[in-house]
Amino acid sequence: MPLHPINTPGRSRLPRTYRLLVALTITTAGCASNAAAPTSTNEASVVHVVDGDTVRLRIAGTTETVRLIGVDTPETKHPTKGVQCYGPQATQFLAQLLPVGSVVRIERDAEARDAYRRLLLYLYVTVNGTEVFVNRELVVRGFARPLDIAPNSRYGDVFVTAAFDAQRNARGLWKWCK
Repeated sequence: MPLHPINTPGRSRLPRTYRLLVALTITTAGCASNAAAPTSTNEASVVHVVDGDTVRLRIAGTTETVRLIGVDTPETKHPTKGVQCYGPQATQFLAQLLPVGSVVRIERDAEARDAYRRLLLYLYVTVNGTEVFVNRELVVRGFARPLDIAPNSRYGDVFVTAAFDAQRNARGLWKWCK
């Protein structure tokens, strides 16, 4: 497999996070549509949904594991927690919202990566001509709870409000998981 020019050994001594930011800035990508290819620097295509809050995206020619910022879905693949209540449903919902090959708009916050080296992003997808904030949609529909980890807190209030609405209306995990 050919190396991406940003990741070619000996080409740069810059930290990987900075190189990724440069790659995001200079990449060619596309319009936010489930059928189009990325054509702008803030877009990516879905490679695989790992679980309810983790996806693999193709960004600037590189496949990255992405953790959705500000949300936490029940586990489905955790080595010690096993499958938690409403975890499979959260994964299935995200897979339906982000089918393989769909194009998403990506947005960063303060920190680029978590302790597991996953890229941290907010995602947006266009559904029937309307842009959907994926992270928020998971919470408002009851597939996720807010998870505020500073300094990546830009939409913390949005997620808390969405969670109150989901809980008040007994949606998803708020109905089925005690």
